Amino acid sequence: MNATPHGLRRDPALPFNLLQSGHLIVQWSIGRQIALLTLSQMPDYQHTLAKPVSTSGVGLHTGCQVRLCLLPAPSNTGIVFRRVDLEGFEIEAKARHVARVSYATSLMKKGVLISTTEHLLSALAAMRIDNVYVELNNLEVPIMDGSALPFVRLIHEAGLRRQRARRTYARILKPIELADGARRIAAYPADAFSASYTISFPHPLVGEQHFEFAGDSAQYEAEVAPARTFGFLEEVETLRQQGLVRGGSLENAIVLARHGVLNPEGLRFPDEFCRHKVLDLMGDLVMLGYPLLGRVVAERAGHAMHVALVAQLLRDKSTWTLVESRRRADRELSFQKREAAVASSAL
Repeated sequence: MNATPHGLRRDPALPFNLLQSGHLIVQWSIGRQIALLTLSQMPDYQHTLAKPVSTSGVGLHTGCQVRLCLLPAPSNTGIVFRRVDLEGFEIEAKARHVARVSYATSLMKKGVLISTTEHLLSALAAMRIDNVYVELNNLEVPIMDGSALPFVRLIHEAGLRRQRARRTYARILKPIELADGARRIAAYPADAFSASYTISFPHPLVGEQHFEFAGDSAQYEAEVAPARTFGFLEEVETLRQQGLVRGGSLENAIVLARHGVLNPEGLRFPDEFCRHKVLDLMGDLVMLGYPLLGRVVAERAGHAMHVALVAQLLRDKSTWTLVESRRRADRELSFQKREAAVASSAL
């Protein structure tokens, strides 16, 4: 049997399993007893890719062909885009570089643009990739099939490599709420990340939809990543006149006509539209620079509201704090709850 960092010994005959919550369940033998440790109970380390991987496709808005390569990066690098067509110019996936948020989330640094980043960033966040170089030979991330699933599969192809540095989280300490008319987004203290999203569109196939995301990678891969971006047929010509959706097609987006969808295969989920909003939210939250420990609630929001929440968090740092790992965050939250209970009983 093999020694472990926890002083236990792993029996090679016992398997590693990915169970329904997406947590890695590791079976350790201690004499005749078996202990089950979930990923959240183990030391929480940063991760990068095990090897480089690449793909290619068309940009949704530019219509340009682009090649994308994902490469391993050292600890504490974060997610860094490189324009290899511009001598490897680098743009970090941080809020200070967000340039446009109308129909996609784009980054700009010193006049250099990276467009439509949210689907790739969403997949990287959900699959727990902290450090990666994203190389592009054009200005837009390929849209692939309009979802994040091709990027999830690309990450699986590369594999994950654990790094020495611990993961740092941003833990929400008190509620923060933003509203703009009927649009609303908020973040609340919670033990782990989760999201609740509600949308409303005056279309018979959409209407009002609601989706709850528990925050684990297994649910993301099965229920969120496959959800495709969508648009309305009546808006296509106007968008193209604005220089947008030049690469859009039924192969990379759901197109809604007046009474149904034009895509011959139909929808992947009845509420695919709301699931895609959760996908976008997770990608946009990457701009905070740290994975979030908190519950996000969004109603009729979109890229602009997602990024506004990140900006407000960065402006008001009393609403959150950095914790080295989720394990430590759980301990600190439990300690605060005990303190609050003691104070309450003393009144």
